[in-house]
Amino acid sequence: MDEKEMEVVPGLAGIPAAESSISFIDGEKGILEYRGILAEVLAEKSNFLEVSYLLIFGRLPTSEELKKFKNDITYHSRLKLKILRMMEFLPENGHPMEYLQSVTSAMGMYYPARNVLSEDVRYWSVVRLIAKLPTIVASCHRLRHGDAPIQPNNDLSFAANFYYMLFEKIPDPLTEKILDVMLILHADHTMNASTFSARVVGSTLADPYTIVASAIGTLSGPLHGGANEEVIHMLNEIGTTENVRPYIEKKLEKRDKIMGVGHRIYKTKDPRSTILQSFAQQLFKDSKKVKILKIAEEVEKVVHEKLSHKKIFPNIDFYSGIVFQGLGIPTDLFTPIFAMGRVSGWLAHWLEQLKTNKIYRPDQKYIGTHNQPYTPIEERR
Repeated sequence: MDEKEMEVVPGLAGIPAAESSISFIDGEKGILEYRGILAEVLAEKSNFLEVSYLLIFGRLPTSEELKKFKNDITYHSRLKLKILRMMEFLPENGHPMEYLQSVTSAMGMYYPARNVLSEDVRYWSVVRLIAKLPTIVASCHRLRHGDAPIQPNNDLSFAANFYYMLFEKIPDPLTEKILDVMLILHADHTMNASTFSARVVGSTLADPYTIVASAIGTLSGPLHGGANEEVIHMLNEIGTTENVRPYIEKKLEKRDKIMGVGHRIYKTKDPRSTILQSFAQQLFKDSKKVKILKIAEEVEKVVHEKLSHKKIFPNIDFYSGIVFQGLGIPTDLFTPIFAMGRVSGWLAHWLEQLKTNKIYRPDQKYIGTHNQPYTPIEERR
């Protein structure tokens, strides 16, 4: 096709890149389903490892299947001593997402998985990646603050164990439930940037550690997973509920992005945001930190007034950071925890990609020049 006739769609918006049965979004109605089951139902009735099994293997597990899957993950959550030593030598001022990407990539050397067509290789790669990401995140946080990493506690649930490795204490039931639901709500979201990255790298038959490391790198950008951190910075910058309206109006006047607001697909409030807002209200009910929630809800009110006619509403990032803060999670761990949940979706898409694999090789529209003369270096100006 002639370059002049080619139509370029920025960001590939609305262009199907694959057929998938993993998750579904109806942006007009605010519906998110995993394998046909509403995410809200799974958040209420299930747990993260059960949802991970659903995403990866295509159906809810039996009790015996879930028991085996949980046990396999539980007993593969420790990190090799050499990996921990490697983490000790990484710069303390590095962002946890950089730690997570680097260590995930390095794991591929300790657990070679180049034969991705082997069912056994695929299964144990899935187990190790889901199991070890929380240990990496918790160990990274403690090492960066001069503390020794805490070994996983095999008697705790997946979510409770992460909290324990982070703070050396067992969470209360509400905290455990909220962390588990946070992982569920972040587990998959159709063909987003990091999932597309995972599928592109997966299409080359690269090993799963390389695939997940590439997806983590994609997620680290502030327009993707990093937005939840930016929401907290924005709310702190606003400072009071009285400052909300002039702050938002100034942003709109300058056409600046309001972090945590708007979504390419959702034309109503993100259903995940509604669940997290409810958790935030529970967490801040009797807390001195309730101020940040009040500011957030005032931002939502003003944004609704100003932008609802454009179908712009809060997305998951708007309330996820507030919930994390209510749980005492440091701001720079928000996105790594996002990755801990999303790894199940990335792996599900990787496995789906392999079923009918064809390497991604999109075209381009060339807009440069032709037949340019070569200029010797002494004549260049």
